[in-house]
Amino acid sequence: MFYQNILETIGNTPLVRLNKVVADVPALVLGKIETFNPGHSIKDRMAVKMLDVAIAEGKIKPGGTIIECTSGNTGMGLAIAACVKGYRCIFTTSDKQSKEKFDLLRALGAEVIVCPTNVEAIDPRSYYEVARRLSQEIPNSYWFNQYDNPANRLAHYETTGPEIWAQTEGKVTHIVVGAGTGGTITGVGRFLKEKNPDIQIWGIDTYGSALKKFHETGLLDVKEIYPYITEGIGEDIIPLNYDFKVIDHMEKVTDKDGAIMARRLAREEGILLGYSAGSAVAGLLQLKDRLTKNDVVVVIFHDHGSRYVGKIYNDDWMRERGFLDTELKIKDLIAQKQNKRFFDVGPADTVRHAFNLMKENDISQMPVMDNGQMVGSVTETEVLKFLLENPMLHAEKTVAKVMGKPFPLVDEDMPFRQLGKYLTKEIQAVVAKDKAGSLHVVTQYDVIQAV
Repeated sequence: MFYQNILETIGNTPLVRLNKVVADVPALVLGKIETFNPGHSIKDRMAVKMLDVAIAEGKIKPGGTIIECTSGNTGMGLAIAACVKGYRCIFTTSDKQSKEKFDLLRALGAEVIVCPTNVEAIDPRSYYEVARRLSQEIPNSYWFNQYDNPANRLAHYETTGPEIWAQTEGKVTHIVVGAGTGGTITGVGRFLKEKNPDIQIWGIDTYGSALKKFHETGLLDVKEIYPYITEGIGEDIIPLNYDFKVIDHMEKVTDKDGAIMARRLAREEGILLGYSAGSAVAGLLQLKDRLTKNDVVVVIFHDHGSRYVGKIYNDDWMRERGFLDTELKIKDLIAQKQNKRFFDVGPADTVRHAFNLMKENDISQMPVMDNGQMVGSVTETEVLKFLLENPMLHAEKTVAKVMGKPFPLVDEDMPFRQLGKYLTKEIQAVVAKDKAGSLHVVTQYDVIQAV
């Protein structure tokens, strides 16, 4: 089997269970991984739908110019569709978006115009107004305006919502989705509410956005609007795609919490996702007390983390904004270790066995464990000294005869500089237990590498 073109691969993205980052959430939490779309975001769905509708309605003719204001992902979907269907693209975007997004759009042949973020939507310099002006000036062009284009939400009503319903066998109880243009949350929400009105639709907003306040009061409060860093969610306008009646609750998440959670999803779940995904899961954790063990929560993961390698996945960028603790902790040292296997010996093992284990795995010290308890420690120096001094006895002698005191057991959240209280000439390592219960040896060499 093969597809006729790349557009046919859009949709039918997988649901994947989350485990570690939602360990404190009583419900079953599933991620809808939209990065499996060819443009690596959920926006592929609505981009192709908007183009198909525009062609069918005669709003754009063959060889015409697609114009859109985009944070990057809608532009990517439209650019891919334009390549296949034969259209030119001009995209306006804001200067807060990552450089990777601009480069990817240009790689697909699009022209990208970067506009200032900190201007009102009606300002002629805003990416909304620049797109509007270009559509009026360029013949056979069409501004898709994803914010007010009903094909945006229709795409999710026709595809994303039905997929979630089928994949959960109708058991879904909650949807958590980042709120931006309103297309995803409205389209998915409408479909699922028609299937089961009790399904809760939770929208995740960001501080500096007007959406949550408008949902609660029906008023566009300009006091709510101020610059924010989070990409992909939040608005300083109220797009026409919103049907706030299908949204049961909106939750705001800080720039910092969204960024940190995105990094946790990568490190703990092995899923490299964008900024809005981190915000969505952070919002879910803020609302965890509203959930029960019988609930099935689907979190929509909008886009791929490759678009944010210069931002949230860059330590310097994170530290400059105060998003990272500048002081390393024990768990950071563990994360940096290339070999995280825990090696140990028992008190009844031979000294020769301990020495061979150290030599084969290039380690200099090991805990001595007995029935899951640390009862002592051995170091390469002491073991080698014993073997050299007792060449005829090494086969019979056990580790119990040469072991020293147990290594100190420390908390993985302890700042690494506090290791100075434990590490001495005699004590060359400590043992830390992570949240999963696994043990890790942290040595003086690990500290030197971190420094």
